[in-house]
Amino acid sequence: MAEYRAATAPPRAQHEAPPLEFPGCRPVRISRADIEHCERRIEYWDAATEVAMVCDPVSVYHEQPGQMLAGLLNTIAHLRGSPIATFGAADLLQRHADGRWRRILEADQTVYLHPRTTRPEGARIEVGSDTLPDVVLEVDNTTDVRRGKLALYESWGFPEVWVEVPDESSPSRPAGLRPGLTIHLLESGRFRPAASSRAFPGWTAREIHLALNEREVSYLTMAALRRVGRTLGAAAGTGPDDDPLLREERLQSRAEGRTEARRDAVLQVLKMRGLPVSAAFPRRLAEFRAASTAALVQAAVKCRDEADFLRLAGHG
Repeated sequence: MAEYRAATAPPRAQHEAPPLEFPGCRPVRISRADIEHCERRIEYWDAATEVAMVCDPVSVYHEQPGQMLAGLLNTIAHLRGSPIATFGAADLLQRHADGRWRRILEADQTVYLHPRTTRPEGARIEVGSDTLPDVVLEVDNTTDVRRGKLALYESWGFPEVWVEVPDESSPSRPAGLRPGLTIHLLESGRFRPAASSRAFPGWTAREIHLALNEREVSYLTMAALRRVGRTLGAAAGTGPDDDPLLREERLQSRAEGRTEARRDAVLQVLKMRGLPVSAAFPRRLAEFRAASTAALVQAAVKCRDEADFLRLAGHG
């Protein structure tokens, strides 16, 4: 399987986005002079009108899916053996040809599968110069991205957009939105709905929606994360041993397994010989890390009692 990467996609003039709507947002005027220093969270800003669409306040129900996704992708990254970066509600900036800001769109979560080589250079993701995210997540609870933002993502050439409608509903949720996740894949310049992700092969919309709405990661979700992580790793030639955390955990687990096996072998020999040992004896065996299993078993065969074993093992 070829390694999947999002391509850098400049704005395309061959088809303009239809009139944009931002349900659940309110218009706020922010001038060209002020927008570059604005710290408010906005859904969209257009230089032609100097109007920003603002959605305040942000609820826990809206924020949870994006935060949950970041944690899930961290698990996939560990299993794949290389990092995945999420930049949260990042600004997506489109400039005029002369460099002036033209539009800003804010995603709910942005995902880069290969951040070592494709992460954005500055504070914003610039359409036309930065590599576009492999996946963008939009959370619809008080909004409906199908009537505005999705058309811009399509016209700007974003390769994959996930639209999540959480199970937990807001009182102001637009009519017609039902819980679930829709995956939009860009093909020939147009989005089409898909049953599973292209960036994360085999991860289905149903599985992703389940994972984003769980209070605790379930067995089914963990199985999906393992499957996707291993698939990505197989394509890249990497795996858990390439991840610093999992590599150390595996080494420690193997060492603990060897220690346990040595302990059981010694205790079995002493039991067969009818030699009693104290309750602290199994813990004392851990002191002889430098001794081989064969040397410890030999001490167990030769010793007269527990104290004699400790003497022989220490010299072994």
